[in-house]
Order: sequence, then structure tokens, then C-alpha cells
Amino acid sequence: MKPPELLAPENREEARLLDGLDAHRLPQHIAIIMDGNGRWAQKRHLPRIAGHRAGVQSARAVIETCARLHIPALTLYAFSLENWRRPKAEIDFLMRLLRQYLRTELPVMHRNNIRLQIIGRPDQLPLGVQEDVEKGMALTAANTGMSLAVALNYGGRAELVDAFNAIFDRVRESSNGHLATFRVDEQMIEEHLYTAGLPDPDLLIRTSGEMRVSNFLLWQIAYAEIYVTETLWPDFSRAELYAALVEYQRRERRYGGLTTGDRRLQSAR
Repeated sequence: MKPPELLAPENREEARLLDGLDAHRLPQHIAIIMDGNGRWAQKRHLPRIAGHRAGVQSARAVIETCARLHIPALTLYAFSLENWRRPKAEIDFLMRLLRQYLRTELPVMHRNNIRLQIIGRPDQLPLGVQEDVEKGMALTAANTGMSLAVALNYGGRAELVDAFNAIFDRVRESSNGHLATFRVDEQMIEEHLYTAGLPDPDLLIRTSGEMRVSNFLLWQIAYAEIYVTETLWPDFSRAELYAALVEYQRRERRYGGLTTGDRRLQSAR
């Protein structure tokens, strides 16, 4: 594995956590539920939009750090199907913030060889957001570094519905609608998920202390290690990310019964 090109630690805690990381046992895919922007703002007697704006800084730091760690894939849960229930003013602000972020950060992502993907139902987003998203994906499509998947207008159940409908459409086109002998297997489903081509997440991080997965990557996180922190998303720092990675490396991954060590032993035989 190529050695990480990390930023210099900002404090002793970062340095201590970095010393505890094994560069050869980092996850191939990290997924993050970025939660707590509203509570962060409320604690400071600020409007909710201040929390969303502060959360952008955390996203920037995490993306940069994961890219420097050579993590192959990072998925961020940015806007769910359920988020449309929020006040219109907040939704409008989130869409403006997203467009501003894309215009500011895309050149940086492109220079750093990051490939942008959007997972969800982006065709239901405002037209201007759709245009910016399409430009961003086209600009970075040939990049070979970290894949950054941003979940926009996303829901895990909706993803499965869309996957099955895509499968049925393919069958109808190829077999004139004869489904009598047709069978679906796991590989076929995976090929029609929004995340097709990406490894399943090894590590799912949830900020703000909530103990739920919130309809996020329901199929893909079947064997993911889950790390929950009380830290609110705008306060999630590089040190917090390193702490999650250190905890991930302490765990024995069982995959239905075998520990990571057992799997290595069987492979050696």
C-alpha cells in the first residue's frame, strides 16, 4: 500500500492517534452519517443554517484526510428523501450551500484525482443542482483516486426499489417479459445498486450519538463495523476520524463467524 501523505498533526492527540494507526489495515470504504448540524447551532443559539455551514468545514477536512490516507471510497450522507419534510427555507439554503460547495471544491477535488459520484435520485433535485452535479461528475469521471459518493435525495429502501425495477426492466427487454424461470441473486442486485462498482463499506461512522442507521446503505452495510460518536458533525475533526480508524483496527471482523485472524489462517492453508 502506498504510504499516506498526511498533514502534520495539529496537536498531541492527533499525533498519538496517528501513531496507533496501521496504514496496511485501513478500510477500503468509509460511509458517514453526518448528523448534528441543527443541535450544534441550537447549543450556540444560532439558526440551523449556521450548523449546516459549519458542517461543510468538517466535510472538507474528512474528504481531504481520507484522500491522503488513500482510502479507495468515501460516502457521505448529505440529503435524504425524508429531508424534504424540513422547512422550505432550510431546504432552499441547503441547495444553495451544495451548489456553492461544488463550485468551490470541485477544482480542488479534480486536482487531487478524486472522482465524484452522486447516489440517490438526483433527477428530483432542483434543475440548477442537477446541472452542477452533472458537471462535477463529468469533470472528475476519468480520475483514478478516491471515489467520493455523495448521497443526495437518497433513501436505502428507495435504492432497493430502484434496483429491482432496473432488473425487471432489463429482463423484460431481453426475454420479452417471460419471467417464469427468472431468478434474482445477490450479485445481480449489487450490480444495480447506486453504489455498483464500489466496495461495500467496512466502516460506518455516525455522529451526534444517535444509535440508528437512518435508511442509509441498508444492503451495503451488512458487515460494516459501526462507530458512533457523541460529537456533533460540525465538531468532527481529523482527530475524531483517526479515533474511529483506531477503533476499527482494534476490532475482529467476523463475517458470520470467522474472525479476521481466522480468515487469514484459512487462506494460508
